[in-house]
Amino acid sequence: MCGIVGAIAERNIVPVLVEGLKRLEYRGYDSAGIAVVQSNRQLGLCRTVGKVSHLETKLTAQPLAGRLGVAHTRWATHGGVTEANAHPHLSGGRVAVIHNGIIENYQPLKDELIAKGYEFKSETDTEVAAHLVHEYLKQGHELLEAVRLAVQRFVGAYALLVFDAKDPERIVVTRIASPLVIGLGIGENFVASGVPALLPVTQRFMYLEQGDIAEITRDAVRIFDAKGNPITREVHETQWSQEAAE
Repeated sequence: MCGIVGAIAERNIVPVLVEGLKRLEYRGYDSAGIAVVQSNRQLGLCRTVGKVSHLETKLTAQPLAGRLGVAHTRWATHGGVTEANAHPHLSGGRVAVIHNGIIENYQPLKDELIAKGYEFKSETDTEVAAHLVHEYLKQGHELLEAVRLAVQRFVGAYALLVFDAKDPERIVVTRIASPLVIGLGIGENFVASGVPALLPVTQRFMYLEQGDIAEITRDAVRIFDAKGNPITREVHETQWSQEAAE
């Protein structure tokens, strides 16, 4: 199980994302990456093989800044340990995806997307998710519905974070088997695969349950079941230390 962090705020969230990855390093991983929506609504991407410290070094040389973004530490499953296989994965210059878990039926979906003209730049199952969400956006669906339609076609286990640079006011997340927790702030919200990642920024959390799909904006969190029906999840407040959370 590798590390997932996402954030949407009125401040530059790159330091938050990097610190979150550091706090999830105990999970084990072989590569790391970050994607943000920059001020010009263009996608900014930085990935590297190796430790989060290597990602930090690369970001120092090639800085990124944004108020919405996602970050990931990967343990190789489909595809070897290369920068091209590191998350996040992109599609159409607008969609960014990070993913824990395995999409077992990725190959037929990949074949279908290649037939539609999509070019794959990695060996991962995750890139299928990026292109499939992009395909549904092209068909006119909003991001929340595009993600819901995409995951209906997946067989496997996943925690998925998705954003669209053309719609930089929301992150959409969903999970089957792999954990996700939403961290609640004031005028900013966060999501991660584990509480330790978010302790520097909040003590208020909502735990997503099996099949939940959530839309996270700066001021609100909306949660739905797999059929699109709105649901609620309890807010938990904690005074955990980093050690207790781990």
